[in-house]
Amino acid sequence: MYHAQVPPPDHVFNPSIYGITWVDLVFPFFLFAMEAAMPFFLGKKISSGIKLWKIVIDSVIRGLQLAFFAVFIQHMYFYSLANPEDYRAWFTTLCAFILLFPMFMRLPWTMPPWGHLLVKISAYLIAVIMLLTIKYANGRHFDLNYSNIIILLLANMAVFGSVINVLTIHKPWLRISILPFVMAILLSSTNAYKGTWQKAIFDFTPFPWLYQFTYLKYLFIVIPGTIGGEYIRDWLQSTEHKTNKLQDVSKAILLMIIGVCLIVSNLYGLFTRHLVMNLIITILLLVIGFWILRSSKSSFSKLWKKLFIAGGFLLLLGLFFEAFQGGIRKDDATFSYFFVTSGLAFMALLSFSIMCDYFQWDRGTSFLTLSGQNPMIAYVSADMFLYPLMNIFGVMSGFFALFSHGWWGLLQGAIITTLVTLITVFFSRNKWYWRT
Repeated sequence: MYHAQVPPPDHVFNPSIYGITWVDLVFPFFLFAMEAAMPFFLGKKISSGIKLWKIVIDSVIRGLQLAFFAVFIQHMYFYSLANPEDYRAWFTTLCAFILLFPMFMRLPWTMPPWGHLLVKISAYLIAVIMLLTIKYANGRHFDLNYSNIIILLLANMAVFGSVINVLTIHKPWLRISILPFVMAILLSSTNAYKGTWQKAIFDFTPFPWLYQFTYLKYLFIVIPGTIGGEYIRDWLQSTEHKTNKLQDVSKAILLMIIGVCLIVSNLYGLFTRHLVMNLIITILLLVIGFWILRSSKSSFSKLWKKLFIAGGFLLLLGLFFEAFQGGIRKDDATFSYFFVTSGLAFMALLSFSIMCDYFQWDRGTSFLTLSGQNPMIAYVSADMFLYPLMNIFGVMSGFFALFSHGWWGLLQGAIITTLVTLITVFFSRNKWYWRT
C-alpha cells in the first residue's frame, strides 16, 4: 500500500515513475468529498439570511483553524517528539489528542456561550504553550513551516473553495471559468519566464508557511467537487426523488458496476502503463453507461446522468492530458492527475448514490457515513491515539514485525483501518464531532 512514486522495497521517492495506485486516490477523493459538502453547508447559511461577507470571514477563520491543526498535530506526533521514541513522547501525543476535543468540538455540558468560548480559547492557549515549550526530537524547535501538508492543503482549499462558491452561487459556469486562469499562471510561471507578472503572482505569498499559489492547482479537484455537491443538493431538494425510482433495477446495478470498473480499470491501466488498452476500455465503459442512461426519465436517472456525464468528461480529458508532463503522477501532481481523479471521484459518488439512495443499503454503509462525519478524528486517530497506546503496551513492534510482507501486510492494513474506523464511529455515535 504505497504511492506510485515511492515503490517498495525501499519506498524512496522517485519522480521519474508515472502512474497511480489506489493510495493516490485517497487525497483527491477526500478533497472532492469535502467540497461536495460545501453547497449544503453554504446553502444553509445563505438561505438563513447570513450576509455573504460574514460567510467569507467565517471561511477564513475555519481555514486558519485547520492550518493550526496542521501545525499542531505535526509537532505532536510521537516520532516528532523523540528519536528514539520513548514513553514521554507517547504520553505527550495522547495528551495532545485529548486536548484537540475542547479545541474542535462543542462540549456536551450545559453552560452559556461565553463558557464554551472560554474553554475553546483555553485549549488553544495550552496548545500554544505545548508547541513553544516541549522538547522535540533531533534538537528541532517549534517551526511554523513544519506542518502536515495534507491538512494545510485542505485548509487552503476550504478557504478558496468556500469563497469561490459564495461568489459564484447559482453560477457554476462562472466558477469553472476560473480554472483556465489558474492553469495559465501555473504554466506561465516556470523558470523560463522569470520577471513576468505571471511569475510575480505565482511567487507572491505574505505567509509562506500558510499559503503558496501552487496550492491552488487543487482547485481542479475542488471546483468539480462543488458541482457534484450541487447536483446532489438540487436532487434532494426536489420532490421527485421521494417517490420516483427506476423501473428496471438491473440498470442501476449495471451502472454501479460500470462506475466501479472505471475506477479499477484506470488504476490498473495507468499503473501498468497499458495506456491504449486503458483508453479503449474506458471509452467502451462510458459508451455502455451512456446507452443505459439514454432513455431513463426518473429523478434518480437524471441525477446519475449528470454525475456520469461530468465524470466521463473529466476522465477522458485527464486521459488525453496523460502524456503531458511525462505522464500521470501524484507528486509533483500533473494536470492529468487532477482531471482523472476528479472524473473517478464522480464515478465513486455515482456508485455510492446508487448504493445509499437507490438501494438504501444503510446498514452496510453506515460505518462509512459515521467516519465521514468525523474526518479530523479519523485522520489522526492512528498516529495520535492507536499507535501511542500500542507502543505503551509494548505490542507495536511485534505487530508490525509479524504483519510486514505480502498478504500479511495487507492484513495489517485491514486491521489498522478497521480499528481506526471503530474509534471514529465510537466518537460519531456519541456525537463528539471535531469541527472548525
